[in-house]
Amino acid sequence: MVVEANTPKRKCNCLSCELRNLVFTNLEEEDVRRVCESKEEFSYAKGEIIHSEGDPIHYFKYLKTGLVKLFRLTPEGDEQVITITRPFEFVSNTNVFHEDKYSYSLSALEDSVVCCVRIEFIKELILRNGKFALNLISSLSRTMESIISLGLEIRKRNLAGRTAFVLLYFSNEIYHSRIFELPVSRKEIADLISMSSANVIRTFSEFRRDGIIRANGRTIEITDMNKLEVISRRG
Repeated sequence: MVVEANTPKRKCNCLSCELRNLVFTNLEEEDVRRVCESKEEFSYAKGEIIHSEGDPIHYFKYLKTGLVKLFRLTPEGDEQVITITRPFEFVSNTNVFHEDKYSYSLSALEDSVVCCVRIEFIKELILRNGKFALNLISSLSRTMESIISLGLEIRKRNLAGRTAFVLLYFSNEIYHSRIFELPVSRKEIADLISMSSANVIRTFSEFRRDGIIRANGRTIEITDMNKLEVISRRG
């Protein structure tokens, strides 16, 4: 299902936008102007699918605001959550230069804005500008390294360690606060850390019982950061 054509969009009017600072620093002003003229911003509501596995690739994308998850569906229809992405990352571009359809699905965990540039235009810039191509490759490599690192950090821990690690990830990397609203369900956390929902729910209960967190629905307060960090390290 392609939702891009039905999504409201805005043009970029600024030559000093975040996208330029991320990957377009080696372009001439004329090319930067062309990028800004062709760039479109698509808004997605919380829970909306940005693209689905198998959709045709039309855009090079980056997340401007919000939070998204990258996932795929198993043959049984279950989600496998691969990563959760903050603004200014290129998680949706893992296969845009060697395939014509997306390998994974992307959905908004919060109201989000995704900036898009036509993939044909990006390929044209790559062919004409080696410095730009190298900068883009570096940015995509950092994104892939982040995805791989997150998966490895999760897999080397036990259940309690994995749950603690995810809570610390949201606290330290996403929201920069001890109090935050979880953008995902307990089931989505279970999908991310490859554990059952029942085990995740039980671990949350244990953390509450031990005074490590307070939980009210999806609102989490980490009340004992040191203990949670110890569990994450030793898990």
